[in-house]
Amino acid sequence: MPVGDITYQFEYDERIPCAFIGAGGHSYRNVYPAFQYAPVDLRAVCDVDESRARDYARQFGAPQAYADHHEMLAREQPAAVFIVTSYHEDGRVQATQLALDCLAAGAHVWMEKPTAASTAEIRQLQEASAATGRFVMTGLKKIFTPAMEKTKAIISSPEFGPVSSVLVRYPQGLPPPERRDNPRDMIGFLDHIYHPGAVLNYLMGPVTRFSHEWEPVAGASTAMLRFASGAVGTLHLAGGSAATSPLERVEVIGRGTNVVVDNGVRLTYYRRGGRLAYGRSRSYVVDDEAAPLTWEPEFSLGQLYNKNLFYLGYVPEILHFCESVLAKTPPSKGTLDDALAIMTLFDAYRRTPPGTVVDLPLAEVDPTSVPSQEGH
Repeated sequence: MPVGDITYQFEYDERIPCAFIGAGGHSYRNVYPAFQYAPVDLRAVCDVDESRARDYARQFGAPQAYADHHEMLAREQPAAVFIVTSYHEDGRVQATQLALDCLAAGAHVWMEKPTAASTAEIRQLQEASAATGRFVMTGLKKIFTPAMEKTKAIISSPEFGPVSSVLVRYPQGLPPPERRDNPRDMIGFLDHIYHPGAVLNYLMGPVTRFSHEWEPVAGASTAMLRFASGAVGTLHLAGGSAATSPLERVEVIGRGTNVVVDNGVRLTYYRRGGRLAYGRSRSYVVDDEAAPLTWEPEFSLGQLYNKNLFYLGYVPEILHFCESVLAKTPPSKGTLDDALAIMTLFDAYRRTPPGTVVDLPLAEVDPTSVPSQEGH
């Protein structure tokens, strides 16, 4: 887990010539500002709205702005490109083809999730990455948060014991089964399954068996999972939960141990060794060496660790990408293999009727080739 002080952008001796495709609200709030803490030399911004690209270029210090990404790639020849875009009308992910174009132009790619709308497109990116010798990283911010990196370290330690089960709760609805073949109807689900899917894959590894139940009022669902390790898990997609409630919860169980992450920032490690004899214990306070450990940031000081760019994982993921580019080594997190694992889970929800148990991965089918089911 990374520790130590942060380096500001202007303090780096070497910075990466970069371009950015996309000038939307999310990137303005969360991605461009993260460059303050990374070795990025932003040379150009591209957006289909050229006036907006010029505004972003002026705001974030890029000397050039473009409306055509092909022109930008040819003229600027960036070493790396950041892509934060949206969806096509038919439900395809705009960034997928943009990433292929950047790879062909000789640039490494960091792209915001989702990487693609199908496992077939992920494999296409893998082939292009291998052919060009350039890598693609997806912004899986959840697995770069301090809380999740610490959770991974805890559950990987001998003291925690073999992981037996996991529970992940995330507020997301799922369309009815008859609408799941329509990519446009699945945009919202595709956009958000990357968060809990990334956490499950990071902590537990690949899912090998899947089933789920679904309710029609809010589209909530619960999935039962078995992992290649033999552990089991539950993914509770809590559609209908209040917007004011904590967004998510993760709990991993070991052997006489468990670790809980609430709201993405409060981490509690319940350690082995506490004894509370039933019917005899007069106090819930256990010995210090077995007492739970809790980490939580304070929000009073103007520190980096209590900025959402850090505790939500944006700066750490961009630093990981930049360090990979500088070292000329592929990233170890946010990889196309990670994206493929998430898309395997997405496919399971899309193609498996409620109450049916299936082994994963399913045979590949490209959802963008399915005719629109307008009216469902």
